[in-house]
Amino acid sequence: MQVAELDLDTVEPPPHAGPHGARGAPAPGVLALRPGPGGAPVGPGEVFVLVRHRGRPVGTLTATVPDGADPAEVLAAAARDRLAPPPAGSPSPGASRHRAAQDPGSPGAARVSRGPEAPAAPGRQARRAGPPRTSVVVATRERPGRLARALDSLLAQDHPDFEVVVVDNAPLTGATRELVERKYSERVRYVLEPVPGLAVAHNRGVAAADGPVLAFTDDDVVADPHWLTALTAPFAEDPRIGCVTGLILPARLTTPAQILLESHGGFAKGFVPRTYDPARPPADEPLFPFTAGRFGSGANMAFRARELRAAGGFDPATGTGTAARGGDDLYAFVRILADGHRLRYTPDALVWHHHRETERDLRNQAFGYGAGLTAYLTALVARRPGLLPALLARLPRGLVHARTMTAHRDGARGVPGEHGTAGHPWPRSLSRLERRGMLAGPLGYVRARRRVRGLPLPWEER
Repeated sequence: MQVAELDLDTVEPPPHAGPHGARGAPAPGVLALRPGPGGAPVGPGEVFVLVRHRGRPVGTLTATVPDGADPAEVLAAAARDRLAPPPAGSPSPGASRHRAAQDPGSPGAARVSRGPEAPAAPGRQARRAGPPRTSVVVATRERPGRLARALDSLLAQDHPDFEVVVVDNAPLTGATRELVERKYSERVRYVLEPVPGLAVAHNRGVAAADGPVLAFTDDDVVADPHWLTALTAPFAEDPRIGCVTGLILPARLTTPAQILLESHGGFAKGFVPRTYDPARPPADEPLFPFTAGRFGSGANMAFRARELRAAGGFDPATGTGTAARGGDDLYAFVRILADGHRLRYTPDALVWHHHRETERDLRNQAFGYGAGLTAYLTALVARRPGLLPALLARLPRGLVHARTMTAHRDGARGVPGEHGTAGHPWPRSLSRLERRGMLAGPLGYVRARRRVRGLPLPWEER
């Protein structure tokens, strides 16, 4: 399946032109049609397309481009048919798809948005302020090829003031250091962290960084040129924001494992900006703030450095590379909220993620997600015992939610992403692995914590 971006002047059909315009003429209102990262020009066949409205992401859909057809014309027509808002006062077949944008976990054939939400109470002066200086931290281990692709995209950002810090985590060879010194030495700082674990590596990056805002992404992404500006602008708009997350879409959909993951939601959290405020818990989130997976993912997140350090950074007993298998990002999200800071999700901050390619990769990922979920909850209780009463009060609903999230999905109902579950049902074996991971997570966290016992926070080392 091809991956592409379509930028439209409007998501509504131009008046008197119909959806396609005159035969032989360019599709009206199409500002650009581009292939996804590293892809070939869009041609006949099935296409997963990100639809933008004058540069801003508003939804995704899939469509088939017939042989001999103009791809821009076909995709623009599909976008306007499925993403255009219904006429005032009348329901439309697309109404459920608009609702799907409000709830990324709800059924729908396309991920869409009704438009941006206003920032949370910024002052007039703050709105004019540029994004703050930012340090981008990329933790990596023995993947120099992927890292180079990610660094190229990071160094092409339109943000006016940033640095990039690469943390080489428990390397087996000198390949990462050699890459940075040979190709990126003037614009990228290299830092070594010998203790394995993603959270440990991120904490080393926190210590090395000098920006008041710290952004984190992975070595298997390609960042949109506007990513860092969009991710960090909310910090200038609202002084109460402690964390911002962004949109993650698939860079490629070429293997069954990649298509299966994206068919069941992938990493995307919708196309509607949202601010989570602990002072005003959202009515539609009864498990708040413990539904951390709703807030974003570690491949696309940023924090105020002061608040992240005050919270103790990332728990070093969580994350990839430890027995906990994950949960480092979820732990940080909840800690920031528990400390009274707001968390902002903005789909304007986009990275393209290279999903895992094989069935074995996906099985490991399913187990790791389950383990990371309960590991981060264990970490919260261990490090913030005061959160235990709130967690226990939500436990019954949480168990029901966990069972629903790991249930076998047979395709009777679709999920965001038009290829959907009908053709790609979630295997029972993956559901079982997620549940097994949940059972293993607390013990994994305890084992991992024993290994890092006594490890000082890097920014407190003398």
